[in-house]
Amino acid sequence: MDWNDVQIFLALIRAGSVRGAGKKLAISHATVARRIEAFEKRLGVSLFNRLKTGYELTKAGEDLIGAAENVESELHSIQRKLVGQDKKLAGTIRVTATELISSHFLIPELSSFMEMYPHTKVEMIETYLTLDLSRREADIALRIGKKPPDNLIARSLAAISIAEYASKSYVESHDLEDPMSASLISQLGMESGPLDYNNTHFKKLPIRGSFSTFRLQMEAAKHDVGIATLPCFVAEKETNLVRVSDKRLVEGHQIWLLRHPDTRATSRLRVFSEFIVESINKHKYELECIE
Repeated sequence: MDWNDVQIFLALIRAGSVRGAGKKLAISHATVARRIEAFEKRLGVSLFNRLKTGYELTKAGEDLIGAAENVESELHSIQRKLVGQDKKLAGTIRVTATELISSHFLIPELSSFMEMYPHTKVEMIETYLTLDLSRREADIALRIGKKPPDNLIARSLAAISIAEYASKSYVESHDLEDPMSASLISQLGMESGPLDYNNTHFKKLPIRGSFSTFRLQMEAAKHDVGIATLPCFVAEKETNLVRVSDKRLVEGHQIWLLRHPDTRATSRLRVFSEFIVESINKHKYELECIE
């Protein structure tokens, strides 16, 4: 059994379509379909029923899932352990972080790290999605949230202060206490960040605009859409925004640096982790500052 075929099989199940599996694996959807068909021929069974609505697992396909996932888990474990024995300050470092952390704290400092360690290559994935460190979708993760899973090495870096903001023109032209006059800007989906809108100082106001990222929420506030709850370290630098509530820490949420235990001995990951810690520490007062 070819591991690449097993990988395509699992990708098709998880993505739900040949196009989605192809995108995940960086191959064409036609290649996915062709490889699955060849895989079935070698096994002598049909793993999927081809329906108009897509691919549906057969009984044989369902029986294969557990074994395929076990093989995947073992291979990833071996790969992590081999990477964990790497003592050289060379190679690729995959980092996942949210837009605000990556653009405000990591990118400005990155050139100095790369000059110091010229044989390293940094791949930064800016996303709110939780990438799987056990599958090496990333080597290091920076996440904002509550205490992370116990199976990861976790280091708390800083808390984040937040407040409500609106544009100067919005404040001048709207009664912020009147639900018929003013409205709120909210997050679109729980995956977009940790802000708790139950803590807003404007509970009576309706939500009339929802956006998936802090950057969009801030841009909406700057362009008179409404009042947004934003991290203070970003919003305070925007000359067009006015803070209309007191600063407060996001209760129960912090910035966490995460790694998988199997990569503990990897020199480049250890050194880059310390670089991240130093970069965040430079701005810790700015992140946590409460008046």
